[in-house]
Amino acid sequence: MRLDIFLKLSRLVPRRTLAQQMCEAGAVKLNGARAKSAREVRAGDLISLRQRGRITTVRVLEVPAKPPSKAQAATLYETIGVESYDTD
Repeated sequence: MRLDIFLKLSRLVPRRTLAQQMCEAGAVKLNGARAKSAREVRAGDLISLRQRGRITTVRVLEVPAKPPSKAQAATLYETIGVESYDTD
């Protein structure tokens, strides 16, 4: 599954276009490397998102075959850590 679609379906990012823009801006890393929106996501991958003054790192637990419900979306990943960073 594409990275931008996974971010939207997991509800880590509210819209796919926003996920694409974040990837283009370098705010998304997949397994430690900057990732383009079309990059494939697999179970076990680490995703780091830089947004709103913090970096959130999650591990992909499952890649859905069809769009999940809101309750199921949170089960697609586990949060590894949340760090604050200075925007200055």
